[in-house]
Amino acid sequence: MKSKQQLEQDEEEIRILVRGLPDEQRSIFYNQVEENLKDPDTYAVLNFIFIAGLHHFYLGKRVRGTINIMIFLIGIAWIIAGYLTVGIAFIIAISAVELGALFQAQQIVKAYNNNVMQRIYQELTQKR
Repeated sequence: MKSKQQLEQDEEEIRILVRGLPDEQRSIFYNQVEENLKDPDTYAVLNFIFIAGLHHFYLGKRVRGTINIMIFLIGIAWIIAGYLTVGIAFIIAISAVELGALFQAQQIVKAYNNNVMQRIYQELTQKR
């Protein structure tokens, strides 16, 4: 994961590039960005409330989200089956892994948003 300063610098570099676009392309860029950017607070809430991995789906990471949900459900199944210790261990393990994502929500989403802006910029400049 990039540092907060590096992410800020990357974002500023993209903004500088976008300022050089013709007005029509810049308008298209901002419209597409507005449609595709994600909110770090929404990501954090999804992570906090649903430790099962829904926050990964929010950023389009379906495989990782599915893996998280499966591990969480396996833990629940073990608990229901009477293997309380094993089930709780699964849930604690996935929670511990995802706790890092909760505390890094701002950086994770900023990195995602920077990638979105970079992709949109590249698509626009390739159409020239």
